[in-house]
Amino acid sequence: MNSFPGGSPVAGGALGPAERDASIALLKGTGDPGKELDILIVGGGIVGAGAALDAITRGLSVGIVEANDWAAGTSSRSSKLIHGGLRYLEMLDFALVKEALHERGLILSVLAPHLARPVPFLYPLTKHFVERPYVGAGIALYDVMSITGGHSRGVPFHKHLTRRGTLRAAPSLKDDAFVGSIRYYDGQVDDAKYVANLVRTAAYYGAHAVNQMSVVAFLREGERVVGAKVVNHEDGSSFNIRAKQVINATGVWTDETQAMVTDRGQLKVRASKGIHLVVPRDRIQSTVGLILRTEKSVLFVIPWGRHWIIGTTDTDWHLDKAHPAASSKDIDYLLEHVNKVLKRPLTREDVEGVYAGLRPLLAGESDSTAKLSREHVVAHPVPGLVVVAGGKWTTYRVMAKDAVDEATRSMDERVPPSCTESIPLLGASGFKAAWNKRNRMAEETGVHVARIEHLLNRYGAMAPEVLALIASNPELAEPLPGADDYLAAEAVYAATHEGARHVQDVLTRRTRISIEAWDRGVSAAPVVAKLMGDVLGWSDAQREGEIKHYLARVDAERLSQQQPDDESADAARLGVEDIVPLR
Repeated sequence: MNSFPGGSPVAGGALGPAERDASIALLKGTGDPGKELDILIVGGGIVGAGAALDAITRGLSVGIVEANDWAAGTSSRSSKLIHGGLRYLEMLDFALVKEALHERGLILSVLAPHLARPVPFLYPLTKHFVERPYVGAGIALYDVMSITGGHSRGVPFHKHLTRRGTLRAAPSLKDDAFVGSIRYYDGQVDDAKYVANLVRTAAYYGAHAVNQMSVVAFLREGERVVGAKVVNHEDGSSFNIRAKQVINATGVWTDETQAMVTDRGQLKVRASKGIHLVVPRDRIQSTVGLILRTEKSVLFVIPWGRHWIIGTTDTDWHLDKAHPAASSKDIDYLLEHVNKVLKRPLTREDVEGVYAGLRPLLAGESDSTAKLSREHVVAHPVPGLVVVAGGKWTTYRVMAKDAVDEATRSMDERVPPSCTESIPLLGASGFKAAWNKRNRMAEETGVHVARIEHLLNRYGAMAPEVLALIASNPELAEPLPGADDYLAAEAVYAATHEGARHVQDVLTRRTRISIEAWDRGVSAAPVVAKLMGDVLGWSDAQREGEIKHYLARVDAERLSQQQPDDESADAARLGVEDIVPLR
């Protein structure tokens, strides 16, 4: 294998237990003379992972640490959309929309065609004559702005539909709810899967990536930050990591991590809670998604495999940031608004899953989080520390580039410019060829072609690695209990290649069983604990602890969703502490 200037590449970009141990050993060695990293990144969400790939592909030595699991915070709890943001166009924020549309096309056509795909939406019209020209002009501009990037748009152009055409596309809509609509396209992605893949790609190029590792202090020499002290949650050990520059990419935790260094922080981040409901696909008869206007923001009804995702809310949040809780009030708000346009109203019994996330908005003067900026800002509050905050999931690559640009400005050596615009994620190269031979793959492996398509849409050209697990143990071709869409082999692969360290990592992020299954993954948890335990060397006590913790977490989340307000929902969710490994 070729050598990479940023460090030794990890074979296949695997993030298994052996690779984790090797990365820890390398990070511990950064205290030796001449061994310091060029860049240490704190935070394993979409921006931190993007910064790791950006820096390592410039030839720098890079480490990235994450206190929990990859994408455990905001980055796994989005609307699963990559989009320019029609509402920002209405706010005349043309630069943000154009930037996001460029990135949307890049993700769909170059970076991750195996993980992202176009999704159609109806923009319903409620007024005759006046609304169609106004909205149509805006969506036409949206389409035009997306063709200036020099690569494929990745999605079809919009189309005007009559009232009859609207009802034909979405029969579940009330006959008198709209006078017509405009169908347009945006992109969709499994956000958590994308982040894990992004970290793996950075590791493939030589980045040292370790999750379950918290920064508890920054190392200083005078005013300058020269690294961080970290604690490994796996065994409680602590050590120092030295680096020429540290990038703080901790999202809604920006204020807290920045405060470890200075009280003169240039950035202030305000958390806005957004919740989503997941309902079965058969509850709404439609071939397209919907975007609906509310008094506060917009509401999406998004096709998601055999489900719909309905969201989101936009409310200020001052409580626990690690486990934002959805209250009964939040759920009722979404059901009330979507039911205004549906012939058959949805009820609580239709809701399979609920999840809540926090947007890291740059604090401003506005009392409404819906009006705060989605622009990102990069700051250098003290020498050696770069802070990046704000922004949108879709524009993560630009945020990462800007953060690394700022970090490298003060380096003595000349650092090449960012090249991530032309660096596909692992699994992207060869995806189309693999897709074209999916029938032959099914014949050769004995796995049904529908399962092969599922694996290709989650792992791309790396799907044969999952199929190899099945070849060595045919029992892994069985679906996980209560979650027919996912194979047992995927739980094993999550532990061997994708950095999963706990049952909840597999059920909530490497798969989406926790929000897609009626029992939220309860019946799958024992099987996943057995499969993961075999890879990670768990004792019987550890397996039992993992299962008990996951079941308690599900119960706590269900209880929180019955509470009337944020405070009581937060208290109910915090009834279960985070799991720590038994040693």
